[in-house]
Amino acid sequence: MKHFISAKQIMVGTMGLAVLSALSGCQSAPEEKPAEQAEGQNKFLVVEQLSNGKYVIVEEMPTSGPSRAIIKETDENGTVTERVMSEAEMKALADQEYKKMEEGKSELNAEPQGEGMGLAGTILAAAGGALLGNMIGNALMNNKNVQRHQDTSNRSAYHRSASGGSNSATSNSQKKSFFGNSASKSTSSSSSYGG
Repeated sequence: MKHFISAKQIMVGTMGLAVLSALSGCQSAPEEKPAEQAEGQNKFLVVEQLSNGKYVIVEEMPTSGPSRAIIKETDENGTVTERVMSEAEMKALADQEYKKMEEGKSELNAEPQGEGMGLAGTILAAAGGALLGNMIGNALMNNKNVQRHQDTSNRSAYHRSASGGSNSATSNSQKKSFFGNSASKSTSSSSSYGG
């Protein structure tokens, strides 16, 4: 028994597939927030003081509660103390640094000079949108110097993935054999995408 397919059946089948694909494309998928919208989200930060007195962010996470930070500071004896900074304290520091930035007196206005920044600049660069509002957050995101400061003062994995992951890591390492020989030296470079 032979089956013949007519042009009419082919056209109806093709039209059916086109309608099904159009309808499946109209379903609303769960929306993901882009990195720009995530700026307005509250942040939980762990900020660490370097030996030169500057600060870097070692952990950064979005939070549904109020923004807060743990500040790890080292005194002259090498004793590490941790303190919790409330959202009100963070807002006050960020607002003070933003005013200095508008006057041109902030280190955020200049090119980064090594790793880290002052505490107020670090908090403003990391959580300015969450603390002071989206309009200020957008102004900070459009400032190339602020973006460079964010990259040099923020070591957290969340920052690297939220900023597009265009960071490249270069490492010089001694290769060691199974028996502990470290005669050969290698240089490796890698680039990762954290989207």
